[in-house]
Amino acid sequence: MQPEAVTPLPAAPLPAAPLRRAGVAVAAAVVLVEALWLLAGLPDAALASDLGAITVASLAATGCASAARRHPTPLRRFWVLLAVTMGLAAAGRTVWAAGRLGSDELPHTALVGGIFTASIITGTAALLCSLSAPRSRVGQARALLDGVIVGLALVPVGWVVVFHDITAADLTDPLHGYGLLYPMLDLMQLTVLVAVAGPTRPVWRPMTLIGVSLAVRSVADVVYVSLVVGGSYAPGHPVDLCWPLSYLLIGVAAVHPPPPTCAGATEIGESPLPPWWRVALPYVPVGGAIVAVVLARRPTGQTPHLIFIGMMTLLGALAMRQGLAANENLRLVARLRQLAYADQLTGLPNRLMFTRRLRRALRDGPPVAVLILDLDGFKQVNDRFGHATGDTLLTSIAGRMRAAVGDDGTVARLGGDEFAVLIDGGRPVAPERLAERLLTALQPSPGEEDVGIHPSASIGIAEYGPQHASHTDLLRDADIAMYAAKAAGKAAYRVCTPALRESAVTRAELIADLRRAVDERQLHLDYQPIVDLATGQVRSAEALVRWRHPRLGLLNPAAFLPLAEETGLVVPLDRWVIHEACRAAATWRQRVPDATVAVNIAAAHLRRPDLIATVTAATAGAGLAPRALTLELTESALIDGSEAVLERLAQLRELGIRIAIDDFGTGYSSLSYLHRIPATELKIDRSFVARLDSDTRAYATVEMVTRLAGAFDLAVVAEGVETEGQHAAVTAIGCVHGQGYRYGRPGALTTLHRTPA
Repeated sequence: MQPEAVTPLPAAPLPAAPLRRAGVAVAAAVVLVEALWLLAGLPDAALASDLGAITVASLAATGCASAARRHPTPLRRFWVLLAVTMGLAAAGRTVWAAGRLGSDELPHTALVGGIFTASIITGTAALLCSLSAPRSRVGQARALLDGVIVGLALVPVGWVVVFHDITAADLTDPLHGYGLLYPMLDLMQLTVLVAVAGPTRPVWRPMTLIGVSLAVRSVADVVYVSLVVGGSYAPGHPVDLCWPLSYLLIGVAAVHPPPPTCAGATEIGESPLPPWWRVALPYVPVGGAIVAVVLARRPTGQTPHLIFIGMMTLLGALAMRQGLAANENLRLVARLRQLAYADQLTGLPNRLMFTRRLRRALRDGPPVAVLILDLDGFKQVNDRFGHATGDTLLTSIAGRMRAAVGDDGTVARLGGDEFAVLIDGGRPVAPERLAERLLTALQPSPGEEDVGIHPSASIGIAEYGPQHASHTDLLRDADIAMYAAKAAGKAAYRVCTPALRESAVTRAELIADLRRAVDERQLHLDYQPIVDLATGQVRSAEALVRWRHPRLGLLNPAAFLPLAEETGLVVPLDRWVIHEACRAAATWRQRVPDATVAVNIAAAHLRRPDLIATVTAATAGAGLAPRALTLELTESALIDGSEAVLERLAQLRELGIRIAIDDFGTGYSSLSYLHRIPATELKIDRSFVARLDSDTRAYATVEMVTRLAGAFDLAVVAEGVETEGQHAAVTAIGCVHGQGYRYGRPGALTTLHRTPA
């Protein structure tokens, strides 16, 4: 009949304050003195046992109260309840000691039993208030029922082990009739501790101390009841030492500091996937209880009343536990449905739910329309401000869309920055009108526009018609219209038309053909001469890829390179061009030793770490000196480059590869990146050269760029020279090289020559 319940407290093993350590030291000294007294059999052992238990329980109560004052709010209730538990233990032991004075009988009174039972209740409540305990009422009830089931299962087992020789007359003794309740309650509390601690969480020292305290008390109560029933217990028995020892362990747990952060309360909640033993914990002892009931039957065939009442209570607890399990299963099913059909960031229906509703709408019949909305420039928001800002923006946009659509459609998030709206027969709003409302709602407010965290949107519209065999066809058409809106300048909407659909099909076929073009040798290179303006010698040429399409004929780069860049096919295409150009240049150098070749490199290829390996393999395979190869890169590709890209360019220059900045003047033209990029030449864009005959500002621009290049020790190539006047102008300005129809059109260049003056 002894101690009280206890609870887990997570805490880090940091040293306690001197005053708290002093209290623990005093309690430990009391336990040590009591142990020596009892084991040595000194006089008044019963009084020493009572005084020791009262003293240690009081010190533990003081330590728990101190912990409640210094710990953060989430832990205060836990420590307050634990302090009350220790106080009740001290009070109960005081009443017990007073009742034994002047009497040889053990004071198994209702008052003593009530006090110790109250300590069990407060201790269990403390366990359910710990940081690791379930947050929900259902979870707490489940943990409590687990303890009750295990405790009740102990009643018939304990009867067989301890009380099997008790007669009916002996049941009039309160301890004989209810003695099993103490070990049962102990085991109940220990089970609750295991239930709230969780199977996958780290073990904190206070939790371990509290668990050991409960285990010590459980053993003490079992031994005590066995000794009393057997008539061999006398006050001052060594088993009395176990109760103050269990109190001492609680006091030691109280001196530990709180966990590093009480935010851990959310992290140490219920485990979503407990191990099998945790699920089976409340049910396994029931099997032992059933066997014990059979063994406990008397020769008359009757079951003792206490066993019968205990089993009925156990069945009731099991029924309640199963009811909670069924309730949790229903909640879990609802949660799984939400996870399956709702977008977790915005709360909108996800792609799966949208598809289900679209199929249902198509079964019900037209009119049905789909709007696909894709944000323009959302990647830049993520790259510039981070994904947390991007998520906040998506949530805001979802709210604006929901408000703009209202009851006229179903808004869904298909994934990433792509949304969709479904309009079915019960909503007669015109899709175009709804698209206009969406574009208006998604316009940035003045503050958002200033800081650049609100992208625009492109919307594609598709209305169900006979050309749509399934919902996938309708979604495809909406996608086609959305990409048309992006191509038209973004922040707009387009309706899918037969012409758009045909264009998309042609485009898809062209992409499929492009995937086979390299392997089937459909590509070839033309070379446009680059002239030394001072001598008229052609000592270099730019490689320009052409595609001999088996059905469409000869295609220029503008017809397929954008598709190659969009689909990632530009990288293998670039590799082929580099290898072929290097082989051609090696042939030229047999007659003109200083001949070179220039190759355009896509931005996607520039960002790949294997670019250096590709270039070195191509030059080595062709037997071409690295200095004979020039890689031409656009300004935009260089500006978007990272530090890794700049380092890659530096490595190429160290190998001897030349770097040219193509179309100079049409992009950012920043002086800062001229300092950082290891370029060897600038290529002035043809748009400036074309106006040299008539525009003085174009002349000044070319002249300025030429002087700038000279300051940076860069060679200059004037592109797009077509007339004699342009030739004379770039020569007079001082450009080193010229390129254009004036010197030769792209073609199969087998050797290098001198151009006419």
